[in-house]
Amino acid sequence: MRAVLCDVDGTLVDTTYIHTVCWWQAFVEAGHRVPSDEIRAAIGMGADQLVPHMLGRDPDAQEIRDLSHRHDELARPYCSLFQPTAGAAEFLRGCAGRGVRVVLASSAKQEELAALRRAVDADDAIAAATSADQVETSKPAPDLVHQALDRAGVTPADAVFVGDSSWDIEAAHRAGVRCIALTCGGTTAADLRKAGADAVYRDPADLLANLGDAPVALSL
Repeated sequence: MRAVLCDVDGTLVDTTYIHTVCWWQAFVEAGHRVPSDEIRAAIGMGADQLVPHMLGRDPDAQEIRDLSHRHDELARPYCSLFQPTAGAAEFLRGCAGRGVRVVLASSAKQEELAALRRAVDADDAIAAATSADQVETSKPAPDLVHQALDRAGVTPADAVFVGDSSWDIEAAHRAGVRCIALTCGGTTAADLRKAGADAVYRDPADLLANLGDAPVALSL
Protein backbone atom coordinates (compact mmCIF):
# COMPACT_ATOMS: atom_id res chain seq x y z
CA MET A 1 0.00 0.00 0.00
CA ARG A 2 1.45 3.32 -1.11
CA ALA A 3 -0.97 5.85 0.37
CA VAL A 4 -3.40 6.32 3.25
CA LEU A 5 -6.13 8.90 2.65
CA CYS A 6 -7.56 10.28 5.89
CA ASP A 7 -10.76 12.02 6.76
CA VAL A 8 -10.13 14.60 9.50
CA ASP A 9 -13.31 15.67 11.35
CA GLY A 10 -14.27 12.85 13.71
CA THR A 11 -11.39 10.69 12.51
CA LEU A 12 -8.30 12.65 13.53
CA VAL A 13 -9.99 15.45 15.50
CA ASP A 14 -12.87 15.11 18.00
CA THR A 15 -15.35 17.49 16.35
CA THR A 16 -18.47 15.46 15.49
CA TYR A 17 -20.60 16.82 18.29
CA ILE A 18 -19.32 20.38 17.88
CA HIS A 19 -20.55 20.31 14.29
CA THR A 20 -23.83 18.69 15.35
CA VAL A 21 -24.64 21.52 17.75
CA CYS A 22 -23.54 24.25 15.34
CA TRP A 23 -25.61 22.85 12.47
CA TRP A 24 -28.58 22.37 14.82
CA GLN A 25 -28.43 26.01 15.92
CA ALA A 26 -28.03 27.24 12.34
CA PHE A 27 -31.13 25.30 11.26
CA VAL A 28 -33.17 26.45 14.29
CA GLU A 29 -32.27 30.10 13.71
CA ALA A 30 -33.40 29.72 10.09
CA GLY A 31 -36.76 28.33 11.23
CA HIS A 32 -36.15 24.64 10.60
CA ARG A 33 -36.92 21.88 13.10
CA VAL A 34 -34.27 19.24 12.50
CA PRO A 35 -33.61 16.48 15.07
CA SER A 36 -30.08 16.63 16.45
CA ASP A 37 -29.61 12.86 16.19
CA GLU A 38 -30.28 13.05 12.46
CA ILE A 39 -27.78 15.90 12.13
CA ARG A 40 -25.13 13.86 13.95
CA ALA A 41 -25.68 10.97 11.56
CA ALA A 42 -25.17 13.35 8.62
CA ILE A 43 -21.87 14.78 9.88
CA GLY A 44 -19.19 13.88 7.38
CA MET A 45 -21.06 15.34 4.45
CA GLY A 46 -20.02 18.73 3.16
CA ALA A 47 -22.53 21.57 3.46
CA ASP A 48 -23.56 21.18 -0.20
CA GLN A 49 -24.80 17.67 0.62
CA LEU A 50 -25.79 18.00 4.28
CA VAL A 51 -28.23 20.89 3.88
CA PRO A 52 -30.40 19.23 1.19
CA HIS A 53 -30.17 15.93 3.08
CA MET A 54 -31.46 17.48 6.30
CA LEU A 55 -34.14 19.66 4.69
CA GLY A 56 -35.42 16.82 2.51
CA ARG A 57 -35.50 19.04 -0.56
CA ASP A 58 -33.22 20.84 -3.00
CA PRO A 59 -32.69 24.34 -1.55
CA ASP A 60 -31.34 27.09 -3.73
CA ALA A 61 -27.65 27.89 -3.60
CA GLN A 62 -28.16 31.00 -1.46
CA GLU A 63 -29.97 29.08 1.27
CA ILE A 64 -27.13 26.55 1.39
CA ARG A 65 -24.58 29.38 1.57
CA ASP A 66 -26.50 31.15 4.34
CA LEU A 67 -26.85 28.04 6.50
CA SER A 68 -23.24 27.04 5.87
CA HIS A 69 -21.99 30.52 6.73
CA ARG A 70 -23.95 30.53 9.99
CA HIS A 71 -22.61 27.07 10.88
CA ASP A 72 -19.07 28.33 10.24
CA GLU A 73 -19.64 31.40 12.43
CA LEU A 74 -20.91 29.23 15.27
CA ALA A 75 -18.06 26.72 14.94
CA ARG A 76 -15.24 29.27 14.69
CA PRO A 77 -14.92 29.94 18.46
CA TYR A 78 -14.32 26.22 19.02
CA CYS A 79 -11.36 26.04 16.64
CA SER A 80 -8.82 26.94 19.32
CA LEU A 81 -10.23 24.15 21.52
CA PHE A 82 -10.07 21.33 18.96
CA GLN A 83 -8.58 18.14 20.38
CA PRO A 84 -7.10 15.24 18.38
CA THR A 85 -8.59 11.79 18.69
CA ALA A 86 -6.51 9.21 20.55
CA GLY A 87 -3.28 8.46 18.70
CA ALA A 88 -4.02 10.69 15.69
CA ALA A 89 -0.52 12.15 15.30
CA GLU A 90 1.17 8.85 16.15
CA PHE A 91 -0.90 7.03 13.53
CA LEU A 92 0.00 9.53 10.79
CA ARG A 93 3.67 9.35 11.71
CA GLY A 94 3.47 5.57 11.90
CA CYS A 95 2.19 5.46 8.32
CA ALA A 96 4.75 7.97 7.05
CA GLY A 97 7.50 6.04 8.82
CA ARG A 98 6.50 2.96 6.84
CA GLY A 99 6.96 4.87 3.60
CA VAL A 100 3.22 5.37 3.06
CA ARG A 101 2.11 8.77 1.72
CA VAL A 102 -0.43 10.44 4.02
CA VAL A 103 -3.03 12.65 2.31
CA LEU A 104 -5.88 14.37 4.13
CA ALA A 105 -9.27 14.28 2.40
CA SER A 106 -11.55 16.60 4.35
CA SER A 107 -15.03 18.01 3.75
CA ALA A 108 -13.96 21.04 5.80
CA LYS A 109 -13.21 24.37 4.19
CA GLN A 110 -9.62 25.61 4.08
CA GLU A 111 -9.92 27.87 7.14
CA GLU A 112 -11.27 25.10 9.33
CA LEU A 113 -8.87 22.54 7.86
CA ALA A 114 -5.97 24.72 8.98
CA ALA A 115 -7.32 24.66 12.56
CA LEU A 116 -7.82 20.90 12.37
CA ARG A 117 -4.24 20.40 11.23
CA ARG A 118 -2.99 22.52 14.11
CA ALA A 119 -4.92 20.30 16.51
CA VAL A 120 -3.43 17.11 15.09
CA ASP A 121 0.05 18.66 15.06
CA ALA A 122 1.58 16.17 12.65
CA ASP A 123 2.26 18.21 9.51
CA ASP A 124 5.67 16.55 9.26
CA ALA A 125 3.87 13.31 8.36
CA ILE A 126 1.32 14.80 5.93
CA ALA A 127 2.29 14.79 2.26
CA ALA A 128 -0.76 16.69 0.96
CA ALA A 129 -4.34 17.69 1.78
CA THR A 130 -7.60 18.38 0.01
CA SER A 131 -10.60 20.34 1.24
CA ALA A 132 -14.21 21.04 0.29
CA ASP A 133 -13.08 24.26 -1.42
CA GLN A 134 -11.18 22.24 -4.02
CA VAL A 135 -14.01 20.03 -5.32
CA GLU A 136 -17.41 20.65 -6.83
CA THR A 137 -19.25 18.07 -4.73
CA SER A 138 -18.31 16.85 -1.25
CA LYS A 139 -18.69 13.43 0.38
CA PRO A 140 -20.45 11.06 -0.11
CA ALA A 141 -19.59 11.93 -3.72
CA PRO A 142 -16.15 10.47 -4.58
CA ASP A 143 -14.65 13.79 -5.75
CA LEU A 144 -12.52 14.36 -2.62
CA VAL A 145 -11.19 10.81 -2.76
CA HIS A 146 -10.28 11.19 -6.44
CA GLN A 147 -8.54 14.47 -5.61
CA ALA A 148 -6.64 12.82 -2.75
CA LEU A 149 -5.57 9.97 -5.02
CA ASP A 150 -4.23 12.52 -7.51
CA ARG A 151 -2.33 14.30 -4.73
CA ALA A 152 -0.88 10.99 -3.57
CA GLY A 153 0.01 9.98 -7.12
CA VAL A 154 -1.46 6.50 -6.73
CA THR A 155 -4.23 4.34 -8.16
CA PRO A 156 -7.27 3.28 -6.07
CA ALA A 157 -5.75 -0.17 -5.63
CA ASP A 158 -2.66 1.38 -4.02
CA ALA A 159 -4.55 3.31 -1.33
CA VAL A 160 -6.77 2.85 1.69
CA PHE A 161 -9.17 5.43 3.11
CA VAL A 162 -9.55 5.93 6.88
CA GLY A 163 -12.76 7.62 8.01
CA ASP A 164 -15.43 7.61 10.70
CA SER A 165 -18.78 7.83 8.91
CA SER A 166 -20.90 5.96 6.40
CA TRP A 167 -20.34 8.90 4.03
CA ASP A 168 -16.59 8.27 4.12
CA ILE A 169 -17.17 4.61 3.29
CA GLU A 170 -19.52 5.44 0.43
CA ALA A 171 -17.17 8.05 -1.04
CA ALA A 172 -14.16 5.73 -0.80
CA HIS A 173 -15.92 2.75 -2.35
CA ARG A 174 -17.37 4.86 -5.16
CA ALA A 175 -13.77 5.82 -5.95
CA GLY A 176 -12.68 2.17 -5.83
CA VAL A 177 -10.73 2.55 -2.56
CA ARG A 178 -11.00 0.26 0.46
CA CYS A 179 -12.12 1.95 3.68
CA ILE A 180 -11.09 1.34 7.28
CA ALA A 181 -13.62 2.95 9.64
CA LEU A 182 -13.19 4.26 13.19
CA THR A 183 -15.93 4.53 15.83
CA CYS A 184 -14.41 7.60 17.54
CA GLY A 185 -16.61 9.86 15.41
CA GLY A 186 -19.75 8.52 17.07
CA THR A 187 -20.99 5.95 14.53
CA THR A 188 -21.30 2.46 15.96
CA ALA A 189 -19.19 -0.43 14.72
CA ALA A 190 -22.37 -2.23 13.63
CA ASP A 191 -23.50 0.72 11.51
CA LEU A 192 -20.04 1.12 9.98
CA ARG A 193 -19.94 -2.56 9.04
CA LYS A 194 -23.47 -2.29 7.64
CA ALA A 195 -22.27 0.62 5.50
CA GLY A 196 -19.57 -1.64 4.07
CA ALA A 197 -16.40 -0.80 6.02
CA ASP A 198 -13.58 -3.17 5.17
CA ALA A 199 -12.41 -3.10 8.82
CA VAL A 200 -13.48 -1.22 11.96
CA TYR A 201 -11.35 0.06 14.87
CA ARG A 202 -11.95 2.33 17.85
CA ASP A 203 -9.62 5.23 17.00
CA PRO A 204 -6.26 5.95 15.35
CA ALA A 205 -4.42 4.53 18.37
CA ASP A 206 -6.31 1.23 18.06
CA LEU A 207 -5.64 1.11 14.33
CA LEU A 208 -1.95 1.83 14.79
CA ALA A 209 -1.68 -0.92 17.42
CA ASN A 210 -3.23 -3.41 15.00
CA LEU A 211 -1.46 -2.57 11.75
CA GLY A 212 0.05 -6.04 11.74
CA ASP A 213 -3.29 -7.82 11.93
CA ALA A 214 -5.45 -8.92 9.01
CA PRO A 215 -7.17 -7.35 7.17
CA VAL A 216 -5.23 -4.18 7.94
CA ALA A 217 -1.94 -5.92 7.20
CA LEU A 218 -3.19 -6.29 3.64
CA SER A 219 -3.71 -2.53 3.43
CA LEU A 220 -0.79 -0.84 5.22
